Amino acid sequence: MQFGLLDLSLILLLLHLLGVIAAVHAVLTVRTSQGAVAWCVALLTLPYVTLLPYLFLGRRRFADYVAARRFVVERMHEQAGRMGWRPLREMASDLIVNSEHACIRTLSRLAGSPTTGHNRVRLLVDGEATFAAILAAIAAARRCVIVQFFIVHDDSVGRALQRALIERASEGVKVHFLYDSIGCHALPGRYIDTLRKAGVDARAFAATRGMVNRFQVNFRNHRKLVIVDGERAFVGGHNVGDEYLGRRPPLSPWRDTHIELVGPVAAVLQLSFTEDWYAATQTLPTVLLPKKADGGTMLCQVIPSGPTDRLESGSLLFVEAINAARRRVWITSPYFVPDEAVSAALRLAVLRGVEVKVLLPSRPDHRVVFAASTLYAYEAARAGVQLFRYQPGFLHQKVLLIDDEIAIVGSANLDNRSFRLNFELMVATVDAGFAAEVGAMLADDFSHAVAIDPAVLSALPPWRRVAMGLARLFAPIL
Repeated sequence: MQFGLLDLSLILLLLHLLGVIAAVHAVLTVRTSQGAVAWCVALLTLPYVTLLPYLFLGRRRFADYVAARRFVVERMHEQAGRMGWRPLREMASDLIVNSEHACIRTLSRLAGSPTTGHNRVRLLVDGEATFAAILAAIAAARRCVIVQFFIVHDDSVGRALQRALIERASEGVKVHFLYDSIGCHALPGRYIDTLRKAGVDARAFAATRGMVNRFQVNFRNHRKLVIVDGERAFVGGHNVGDEYLGRRPPLSPWRDTHIELVGPVAAVLQLSFTEDWYAATQTLPTVLLPKKADGGTMLCQVIPSGPTDRLESGSLLFVEAINAARRRVWITSPYFVPDEAVSAALRLAVLRGVEVKVLLPSRPDHRVVFAASTLYAYEAARAGVQLFRYQPGFLHQKVLLIDDEIAIVGSANLDNRSFRLNFELMVATVDAGFAAEVGAMLADDFSHAVAIDPAVLSALPPWRRVAMGLARLFAPIL
C-alpha cells in the first residue's frame, strides 16, 4: 500500500485539528495570558513541532498535582505533631523578629515563613570555596546531614560528595540525600545504589507520579541546599559537578555564588527541605532546632517558591525587591526572560532614578534561552536598564543587591521557569557589612563585563532577529 498525497493531507489536517484543540486547552489552563498567547500561536501555526512539547510541558498547572502537594504538606505537619515534636513551622515561629524594612516584612508574608535574627552569613565565591566549605562541614557532622541538589554528576566532585556522605553514615550520622529526577537523569543508578548500601537515605524528587502527571517534566526541584546538624546551612547556585569548578570547557571558568548560614535561619531551611522530603517519601527527616549563632547579628528571610504556591512567589520576589530599591538594584542571572511584572518593575526603577544593572553571561549554555534572553536584554537596555555580559566564562550566579543593606542569594534565575515552574530557594539578608561584601564581589564581576548596546539590535542580520523572536515565543517555558 503506497503512501499518497491524500494520506499526507489527512495527517496534516489531523495535526492542525489537534493543534486547535491544544490551543483551546492552553487558553483554559495556562496560568498567564502571555503564556497562553505564546502556546496558542505556536500550536495554531506550527502544530507539527509544538504538539509534542506541549504534551510534556504545556499543562502549566495540574490541579491534582497542586492539590496533592498541598495535601502532603498538611499531612507532614499533622504527622510531626502526632510524633510528639512540634511542627517545624511552629518551632520556627519562636524565632520571629520584626524587621524595620518593609521589603523584608513583605517577603516574610509572601513566603509564609518567619524572619530570623542572630545569624551569621559567609559569602562563598565560586566552586572551590563552596565545595571546600560544604565537604568540611559534612566531615564535622555529628548527628544529621541534609543534602538537596537539582543536578549531581558522577564525576570527581560528585564522588567526593558521595565519599563524604558514606563516611558520615558509617559513623552513625543520619544522612538524607534528595535529588531531582529530571536534573539527575544522567546520574548512573550505581551512584545512588552505592549511597543506599552504605546507609544513606537517598531519594528522588519527582513530579511525574500518577496517571495525569506521567508526562510532566515541567515541575523540577531546582533547590540547592545542605544542612549540617540542624545549624549550619549552604544555599546558592552551585550544583554538584566538575563544571561548577570550571573544569569543563567551553563554559569554564564557571562563575557562581553560594552562602554559608549559621543560626536560627537553619530552622526555616529545614522546614523547606522537610516539605520536599515528605512530598517525595511520605516520611519525616531528622530535624534539629538550631541555636543563636555566636556573634550573629544578621536578619535572614528564607523565600522558597514553587508551582504549588498560592501566589506567584518567584516573580513577586523579584518585583518586591526591585520596587524596594531607592539607590541601586544589581542583579546577576544566567538567563534574562522576565515576565511583564518584572519588566515593568525594572523600567519603573529606572524612572525613579535607581541605578539598575543586570549582569548576564556572554556564552550560551542553552541556545534557545540565550536567543530569547538577548531580545529581552536589548528591549530592557532601550528602557534605560544597564545590562552587561560577563566575559571570562559562564555566569551562573543568582544574586540581587538592593541599596546598601539587602542582599539576596539562592537558586532562582530571572526567567519564567524559576518564577512559576521550578521549586526554588532564595535567602534575603539584612546587614550593611555583608551587603558591602556582596557589592564588592559584584563590582568586580561588572569590571569584567561588556555593556550591551541597544543600537546593536537593529544592525543584526534579519535572520538573527527572526530567530530571537521565534525563541521568545517559548518564553513561558524557558
